[in-house]
Amino acid sequence: MIRVNLLGREGRKKKVGATLNAGQRLTVACSLVLVAAAGGIGWWYYSLDQASARVDADLAEAQQQLAQLQPVLIQLQRSQQRQQALQQRVALIEQLRVGQSLPVQLLDHVSKSLPEMLWLTQMNQVNSEVTIEGRSTTLISLSDFVGNLGTSALLQKPIEIVTSQVESAPATATSGQASAPAVDVIRFVVKAQLAPSSRQNSAAAPGQPGSPTAQPAPGGAR
Repeated sequence: MIRVNLLGREGRKKKVGATLNAGQRLTVACSLVLVAAAGGIGWWYYSLDQASARVDADLAEAQQQLAQLQPVLIQLQRSQQRQQALQQRVALIEQLRVGQSLPVQLLDHVSKSLPEMLWLTQMNQVNSEVTIEGRSTTLISLSDFVGNLGTSALLQKPIEIVTSQVESAPATATSGQASAPAVDVIRFVVKAQLAPSSRQNSAAAPGQPGSPTAQPAPGGAR
């Protein structure tokens, strides 16, 4: 008698069916992963494309605004250049003004320092050295003149008397009268140095000699 084990075949069939179901599930899972990855990549590409489009639009708008503002920028640059040129001119004018004010102040101080019986013949300024030449009828007037020069902050002490020589000067004769005898006068040369604060102001115009001063008669007014 032949026996057929039907249960064993059914078990094997069930096992094979279970194995196929697992493979199918794996295939489905892999397919889902691929689909999800493809969807993610597509979305990422779409986002990049949208961002690139926005950047291109912003860049085009910025270029358009720059083109509109270009004339304004050119005008602003020209205004800044004009302002710089104006500032340079103002600085130059101020420098010249300061440089020119020192000789004026120096001449004013020297004229106010002149005592009676003394007059000047020449005054020069070379760099920081001031040389004054003149005549005086007495040594006291010369001493007073040097002392008066030292009262200003423009000149630096001590003030030096380089030379003082006695010479004869012809006296002025009036009409109808005989010539008066010659008068002895003291010919002097005085040197002084500008103060440090004054040297900075004189740097704009160094070495400008002063013009000769007038020669009043001895004993006349300053």
